[in-house]
Amino acid sequence: MTTLQNKIIMVTGASQGLGEQVAKAYAAAGATVVLVARHQKKLEKVYDDIAAAGHPEPFAICFDLMSAEEKEYGQFAATIAEATVGKLDGIVHCASYFYALSPLDFQTVAEWVNQYRINTVAPMALTRAFFPLLKASSDASVIFVGESHGETPQAYWGGFGASKAALNYLCKVAADEWERFPNLRANVLVPGAINSPQRIKSHPGESSTERKSYGDVTPHFVWWASEESKGRSGEIIYL
Repeated sequence: MTTLQNKIIMVTGASQGLGEQVAKAYAAAGATVVLVARHQKKLEKVYDDIAAAGHPEPFAICFDLMSAEEKEYGQFAATIAEATVGKLDGIVHCASYFYALSPLDFQTVAEWVNQYRINTVAPMALTRAFFPLLKASSDASVIFVGESHGETPQAYWGGFGASKAALNYLCKVAADEWERFPNLRANVLVPGAINSPQRIKSHPGESSTERKSYGDVTPHFVWWASEESKGRSGEIIYL
């Protein structure tokens, strides 16, 4: 069984959906998880579930990626550095922002800006802010959660697809820059159709039987965060 024993890994969007399930899977694999989301009560529920299961006690921190600026990211990194004794073994960027499928002439500037802010800018800002902690780890994995339309443009996916295409680019830039750091890697995982709130919103007429369960994809997230994936970087992996 793949283990994350003694690892400290941050998961954004950890209060619900894929982020919640990835965080719980990491905790079950032995990791101390840093839960990050903006909804306090939901975050506390995930924290309680992990603690009640007897897994390593997580950290739960409310942080609003939509409003955060340079100063807030720096302060956030300093807080985590103090709590984790100056190291971080990975980040999983599960936080995502999706409006709705619509033609371009219905999409607004604000919708595009907000989707880029959460789906692309926040992962860049967090990865940059925590870079010193990641470098301090003997084995650190940064995982970006991608979407198939980031590589395959299609009508109505507009701002969301474009922001995920930019995320793929961000990952490959990070992986290229980190070639001189053998302890660091960055990859994109594309879960596909899963029973997530976002999928239900984007495909309301789709039957749940047409979608994968969280249990179908979380083992892959565990593997890519573990030392077993060491040496693989800059990849876009479809689960």
